[in-house]
Amino acid sequence: MTDLPRRDLGRTGLPVTMLGYGAMELRGAPRGPDVTEAQAETILNAVLDAGINYLDTSIDYGLSEGRIGRYISRRRSEYYLASKCGCTVGTDPAPRGQRNPHVYTHDNIRAGVEQSLRRLHTDYLDVVQFHGSPSRQALEEHGALDTMLELQQEEKLRFIGISSTLPHLKDHIAMGVFDVFQIPYSALEREHETLISAAATAGAGIVIRGGAAKGAPSEGKQEGGRWARWQQAHLDDLLEDMTPMEFTLRFTFSHQEMDTNIVGTTNPAHLQDNINALLKGPLPPAIYMEAKRRLETVG
Repeated sequence: MTDLPRRDLGRTGLPVTMLGYGAMELRGAPRGPDVTEAQAETILNAVLDAGINYLDTSIDYGLSEGRIGRYISRRRSEYYLASKCGCTVGTDPAPRGQRNPHVYTHDNIRAGVEQSLRRLHTDYLDVVQFHGSPSRQALEEHGALDTMLELQQEEKLRFIGISSTLPHLKDHIAMGVFDVFQIPYSALEREHETLISAAATAGAGIVIRGGAAKGAPSEGKQEGGRWARWQQAHLDDLLEDMTPMEFTLRFTFSHQEMDTNIVGTTNPAHLQDNINALLKGPLPPAIYMEAKRRLETVG
């Protein structure tokens, strides 16, 4: 097992590996590709064997929580476990391309956390994050935030987080109650870049999602969407000996306020590629600054 670089997750003090594991990939059909139980067991143990110590999952991620509980709960002391709440409890997964509604009430928040504890075969969650970037009003008007504080006092969760995006991210930072923010960010999705720094300055831990930009141009994603920015910014000559995926991951690792970057895969070879990118460190400063300059010209 290689010692992976770590950063303290803000004021939580949790020493998390800079590469985390996003367990959404284990959700299975209908919202994701079919993943066998053997594949799930193999990748989860490979993640821990590699030294990764931060796992992110959700009620909304189909089979994910149950698979973590089934295959690695015996290794619970080796990882920090983050899940989410606000997801509706007892509903079937939404069809591919759609999302289940989120309900921020006392009963649904408590039912969700207690269900996650059962599924994950654990007595506590290290981090529970409100899912779906709800408004401040939604968090306060039906007791959702108060319920999280109750669960924290009951030692069912250690730290309170939120998966947050604009337009509500600024309000969430100003509330001063969140220990952890999960925020989308990559070279091709930079709209939250300065707010990541603001959240970190306020003392919160920063979990990045989308830091691999959901694939690479070599995987057929270069047409349209965020990968169109790659083409428009003419970044290929900055790659040197890097693949686009490695470049994108190392760009994300270059953000000084990032604590962990959760990346999902069910392929052990891809997992090793991600680890290798982490071990090479952030991009060289000159390349990082030039990439940002070029990306800013295309918005």
